[in-house]
Amino acid sequence: MSEGAVGDVVVRRSARRRRTVSAYRDGGQIVVMIPGRFTRKEEAEWVQRMVARLSTTPRELARGDTSLAQRAEQLSACYLGGRARPSTVRWVKPMRTRWASCTPSESTIRLSQRLQDMPAWVRDYVLVHELAHLIVPGHGPDFWALVGRYPRTERARGYLDGVSAAAQLDIGADLADDVED
Repeated sequence: MSEGAVGDVVVRRSARRRRTVSAYRDGGQIVVMIPGRFTRKEEAEWVQRMVARLSTTPRELARGDTSLAQRAEQLSACYLGGRARPSTVRWVKPMRTRWASCTPSESTIRLSQRLQDMPAWVRDYVLVHELAHLIVPGHGPDFWALVGRYPRTERARGYLDGVSAAAQLDIGADLADDVED
C-alpha cells in the first residue's frame, strides 16, 4: 500500500483493492482508499468525488442534486424520447428494501445513496427504470419495453442482484416494488 497526501486529504493505494473506492474522516484529515492501478487522473477524480461526498450534509442531499437531475434529463431524452420529466430527482439515505423509488403522481424520483459508489451504467439503469415509471406506473410489458431501451438493462439488473445477495440486503431483484401511488 502506498500513501500520498493532498492538502488535508491522504490517498492510500492498495494492490489488493480492485474496484472499490472508500473514504473516511480521521481527525482533521480525509483518508481516501483507492486501487493501486488507478491512474493519477482517476485518483484526482475519485478524491474530488469522495471529499465532496464527505462534505455533503444530509440536508444538502435532501434538496436534490443538480447533476443527478441533469443526468435524468439526458437519459430521458436518449431512451424515452424526452417524455419522462421528473419534478425532482434526489439522493436519499440508504433505503432498506429498494434501490430507488418513484412517485408518479408527484413526478418525484429518489435514489438510495447506496448507488453512489456503483458504476455509472448501473445508476443510469436505475434512473431509466424510475423515469419509465413516470410514463408507465406499473411493471407491465409496456413498462419493460421502455426500460429495455437502455442497452445495459440486463447487465445492471444482474449487478444489483449480486450486490444485494453479497451484502445480504433485502432488496427486490427486479425493482418491482418501487412504485408509490
